[in-house]
Amino acid sequence: MNNTEATNWQSFKNELLLHTDKHLQFKYAEDKLVDASYHITEIKQAPIVSVDCGGKLNTWTEVIVQLWEPASKSVDRSMKVSKALSIIQVVEKAMSINPMATVKIEFGNSEFDTRQMYPNDLIVDGDSLIVDLRPDKTQCKAIERGGSCGTTTAEGEACCTPAKTEAKPKLELKNLVVASACCEPGSGCC
Repeated sequence: MNNTEATNWQSFKNELLLHTDKHLQFKYAEDKLVDASYHITEIKQAPIVSVDCGGKLNTWTEVIVQLWEPASKSVDRSMKVSKALSIIQVVEKAMSINPMATVKIEFGNSEFDTRQMYPNDLIVDGDSLIVDLRPDKTQCKAIERGGSCGTTTAEGEACCTPAKTEAKPKLELKNLVVASACCEPGSGCC
């Protein structure tokens, strides 16, 4: 499952279902595994609505599986995939998860700043299933649509130029605090 694209929730779950008897481990950096005592603390579903530098509206959904390493490392083996699937089942009973949502794993510890990473590859190694994580990265969606940041498209517009909109009419401001004989002290108007 070595991915160049993000994995969706259904595909991720299907991969887990193939290896229910394995111990589930997460590799967050070169030669660094999340400690075996980790917990899956929550699974979040986040609808994302954004407007990119070219003024285009974008929407997608992410499912974020949060891992936590407790201070006391009290176990030698990580949870089995079947245990992770039982947590997923509890979550899916409480909320409907979009099967096409992009999966991210959120993790951090005292040596690694908390971040969200993509499952890059699932590797079977003996009695373990290792989820190899790759970092998230920034991107320019305008470039992905065929433009290029800072240059001009075939239509003659810069990729990061906001979409054309009608010019808004200018409003004329009136000074409502105008001296008037009516409202001056002693004028009798009040």
